[in-house]
Amino acid sequence: MVSRAIRASSSVAEGEVFMTPIETDVSDYLEWLEVHNYASTTVSCRARYLGAFTRFAEAAGIEGSEEVTLELLVDYQRHLFDHRKRDGQPLSFGTQAQRLIPVAQLFSWLRRAQRIDANPAADLLMPRPERRLPDATLTALEMAKLLSMPNLAKPLGLRDRAVLEVFYSCGLRRAELINLQLRDVDFDRGTLFVRHGKGAKDRHVPIGERALFWVRLYVDIVRCGFVADEGSEHLFVSSLGTPLCPDWLCRKVRSYLAQAEIDKRGSCHLLRHTTATLMLEGGADIRYVAEMLGHARLETTQRYTRVSIDRLRAVHAATHPASGLGVGMATELCAALPTAAALGLGATR
Repeated sequence: MVSRAIRASSSVAEGEVFMTPIETDVSDYLEWLEVHNYASTTVSCRARYLGAFTRFAEAAGIEGSEEVTLELLVDYQRHLFDHRKRDGQPLSFGTQAQRLIPVAQLFSWLRRAQRIDANPAADLLMPRPERRLPDATLTALEMAKLLSMPNLAKPLGLRDRAVLEVFYSCGLRRAELINLQLRDVDFDRGTLFVRHGKGAKDRHVPIGERALFWVRLYVDIVRCGFVADEGSEHLFVSSLGTPLCPDWLCRKVRSYLAQAEIDKRGSCHLLRHTTATLMLEGGADIRYVAEMLGHARLETTQRYTRVSIDRLRAVHAATHPASGLGVGMATELCAALPTAAALGLGATR
């Protein structure tokens, strides 16, 4: 459990684990999250961000949670604002908020548990995240080129083609694809069962016939040669029969993008976003896209997807009174233009 890992990683003196009072509060809070069935990835992420905050607080001479003030939290917010990554770039405002929210939630929990008399984060104003569009998505032609990159003459290439097809057909998150099990694929109904998606929510998503074809080919020909343990349930596995590594999967997708000479940033999530965008361009109702992506709120899908500029131009041309310029109007406008001499635009010296 993450809370136990926090305890084990604390400073040790004479064989005993020692934690400051604020570290104890953080550890208890993380254990509370585990008991209340928060996803392990959520607990791990909060542990990392809260660890950074406790180190900042202890450097400021704070040992107990009751000593934390709003002023200290504002100083920590300023610290995040001033922080620079290895490439010299600042943290985005969305990332700053992502690191501050667990801190605010910690003190909210401490107040409810009556461990502190007042919540110092109650009046903390979070940074406003940017509502930016993604850098890019793939077109249908680019996606087709990407799908053709794996070498189908090799078992790993056949597996990779099936992986890319499932990403493209279903718009899954990276962890959702990695966690797919054999029994989650319903070939008869054309659906996938996504277990423990974001927020520990299960859902069914459709999968196209083409993706099912490649998955069945991979399962029947390749997977059986990779898996030595008959008890293994993961659908996509490495050549050693182990589940795919998340970082490796991202690197693999990026390598295929490079092979396809597609100069666009991203990897697994780029494919997810491409799926959603192309569905919207094809006329899909955003509510169905939100359901497929596993978004709890429609606003998430609206931020996540973007309006195709091609469709927007078509709507503009069809509806805006001044969008067109007919031959007759062009002739009339040219006749109405003043001469260069009248504008004082003689020959330049």
